[in-house]
Amino acid sequence: MTYVIAQPCVDLKDRACVEECPVDCIYEGNRMLYIHPEECVDCGACEPVCPVEAIFYEDDTPEEWKDYYDANVKFFDGLGMPGGAAKMGPIDKDHPLIEALPPQEHDE
Repeated sequence: MTYVIAQPCVDLKDRACVEECPVDCIYEGNRMLYIHPEECVDCGACEPVCPVEAIFYEDDTPEEWKDYYDANVKFFDGLGMPGGAAKMGPIDKDHPLIEALPPQEHDE
């Protein structure tokens, strides 16, 4: 089990979760953040600090965003286990589910 970042993060990338994560497992794609499923230690520190409530425990992900579990997992195909987001920096890609979304509006 792991935590999942879902649709409310698309085109926002607030990064409060990145600051809170003790194991540096939240990586930045072009349009959203992704949690590495093998590096996440399920501590839950990221969930309460997300200003748009985009982070869910895998089993608690709302039905309309269930596909975001696969998006988070498959984002790391070809990357393996980098061992920390900070040393990777932003990664110039997104999962196809995210790429296909129209631009997301967020209230400032």
